[in-house]
Amino acid sequence: MSQSSNVQFPAYSLLELASVREGDSVGQTLANSVAYARHAESLGFRRFWLAEHHNMEGISSSATAVLVGHIAGATETLRVGSGGIMLPNHPPLVIAEQFGTLESLYPGRIDLGLGRAPGTDPITSRALRRDGLGAEQFPEDVARLQTLLGPLQPGQQVKAIPGAGTNVPIWLLGSSLYSAQLAAMRGLPYAFAGHFAPRLYREAIQTYRDNFQPSDQLDRPYVILAVPAIPADTDEEAQFLATTSYQRILSLFRGQPLWMRPPVKSMDGLWNSAEKAGVKDFLSLQLLGGEDSMREQLQQLLQTVEVDELMFTVDLYDPEKRRHALDILAATRH
Repeated sequence: MSQSSNVQFPAYSLLELASVREGDSVGQTLANSVAYARHAESLGFRRFWLAEHHNMEGISSSATAVLVGHIAGATETLRVGSGGIMLPNHPPLVIAEQFGTLESLYPGRIDLGLGRAPGTDPITSRALRRDGLGAEQFPEDVARLQTLLGPLQPGQQVKAIPGAGTNVPIWLLGSSLYSAQLAAMRGLPYAFAGHFAPRLYREAIQTYRDNFQPSDQLDRPYVILAVPAIPADTDEEAQFLATTSYQRILSLFRGQPLWMRPPVKSMDGLWNSAEKAGVKDFLSLQLLGGEDSMREQLQQLLQTVEVDELMFTVDLYDPEKRRHALDILAATRH
């Protein structure tokens, strides 16, 4: 089946949390992430971003820059980056040095996506942060990073070595109108976190496009929309496999560890009606089904919003089925 003539399918990318299956080691999890990235590369996916989270049992992407280097070293053409680095947790100089080093190792393949949330709970946030400064400093920290990764200026006292002159592309990530406005004002590309905070996706993307100011990095707006996806061979199988992500979001709501659990035949008895409604709301942009259903849902989504790229989170328990899900996703573009 060919795609609808009136809908142009954008480029496809992936967001990875390096989610740990119940009973698996972190080493095995990261080996699965490498195999997943390599398969994505073979299918022509554009980029592979890793998300920074801390103190979350079941998510192993806390040392985000280390994993970006690991995945970039295991692939050849895929753009690899952070989706994102939670900037309030880090001095901009350290991030500039890390990503300047990555860009030196893998020229033209590194992205630096930035978020202003802590990516963790308040206690861990304080443990990560030395000076108590938080999200209110985000615009200044973004500007510092741009300076540190840009050309050296005469008399510049603080230099990122490596980093200076690498011009690693900076992206702003967010789930609110604030991030959309800041990205537009700075002329930076924008990624909206529809995989966990879908409510404002249309308004945020429209706000970004309407207010975009061209910059040295970007002359026109560029938008990624992140969405959850459960591609499978049949719609019925997708419904079954989706219960892994339902259990995971339920654990998040309950403050429990986020291990990936095997799919179940029914969620009845595992959640109450309020929890079910909350999980479904959280995943309201989730695309789910076989190839034809996925293509149809993608067309419907793309009729509601103008995006340049879709970035998928694929929460499947079986690593082999997860790789196969990419085959199904890639087929929707043809």
